Amino acid sequence: MSQNFSNHKKYVPVYHYVLLPALLVLLIGSFVNLAHSDGSNFYSASLICFLSVILIIIAFYARMFPLGTQNRVIRAEENLRHYILTGKALPSGLRMSQIIALRFASDEEFPALVSRAQSENLSSTDIKKAIQNWRADHYRI
Repeated sequence: MSQNFSNHKKYVPVYHYVLLPALLVLLIGSFVNLAHSDGSNFYSASLICFLSVILIIIAFYARMFPLGTQNRVIRAEENLRHYILTGKALPSGLRMSQIIALRFASDEEFPALVSRAQSENLSSTDIKKAIQNWRADHYRI
């Protein structure tokens, strides 16, 4: 399938539509259980709340750590691509979100769009919308 602005976001159904809502239900249910607990089960209800918070933190970092690594790889790839195309490193003033958006630009429009992104301080959405010849990235998680 051809990738473009309207379909480039990637969702992992089990993570985004099953795990995250299930964790939310677990968190809410554990606090409802805690609120309705009496003295005999207060300790176990508190532990269930504590565990649900821990699971949410684990799910968050299980997503954020790999994305941080991917962002570093994207910065290096796009810096190399800019150097190959222009003989210069990427401008240091670009934000990571801009560099991530620029990866979708074709080689023909990449250098001009880099300059425009820096001079006009374009948002990642504006950069993606400005791309005429989309370069797909099917590997980002």
